[in-house]
Amino acid sequence: MANKHSEQRTLFGQNISVTGANLWYGDFHAVKNISVEIPERKVTAFIGPSGCGKSTFLKCFNRMNDLVPGCRVEGEFKIGDVNIYGKIDINDLRRNVGMVFQKPNPFPMSVYDNIAYGPRTFDIHKRSVLDEIVETSLRQAAMWDELKDRLDKSALGLSGGQQQRLCIARALAVKPGIILMDEPTSALDPISTGKIEELCEELTKTTTIVIVTHNMQQATRISDKTGFFLLGELVEFGDTDDIFTDPKDERTERYITGRFG
Repeated sequence: MANKHSEQRTLFGQNISVTGANLWYGDFHAVKNISVEIPERKVTAFIGPSGCGKSTFLKCFNRMNDLVPGCRVEGEFKIGDVNIYGKIDINDLRRNVGMVFQKPNPFPMSVYDNIAYGPRTFDIHKRSVLDEIVETSLRQAAMWDELKDRLDKSALGLSGGQQQRLCIARALAVKPGIILMDEPTSALDPISTGKIEELCEELTKTTTIVIVTHNMQQATRISDKTGFFLLGELVEFGDTDDIFTDPKDERTERYITGRFG
């Protein structure tokens, strides 16, 4: 089982390639003709005003939008060489593409069982293997020293920042190649935010990170690539330094200088 666990990332690649993406909620055209290449093992940030399509687009990468009634997606979404809207096992996809939400959502169980939950759903039950996964995941999330003596305590007793990092550790437990983060620090204090930003940078040694953020300073601090969304369109995408110092589109410049949004 340990070998099976360690090999999961080989099911998919770690880069994301999108061509001609469109998405509708009923009659509402939420994502409009987006094509983009997201590099592996980097942090890519999506910025833009509220309701501009960035979170909706993010959720296409693990087909979370499949759960929304009346949602229709067109275009090609590939992770590595795999067309994720083709005939694939959705569980395999979501195992490879983890998700961290805006509000921490630990399960109402112990710290240990939160981390072990994913591996157990994939038939890893041997205690020694689970122990190793729990410790490795918490170390990756820079939480082992904080929580090693609290593994049997309820995760609901942790602070908000700890809960969010625990959710990241829980996502890491099934060894995803990609982690999607939808405003992961918007409800957190500056110290907790800083810890998660440090964690994102550390994780790029092994993992692709795509993060939606309203915080432009956060995007400049941690991302390698940035995409600016407006009214369902990807207005501009490129190296973060270029987007913030030499934007090519006037709408991007107006947003990052605070003249709208």
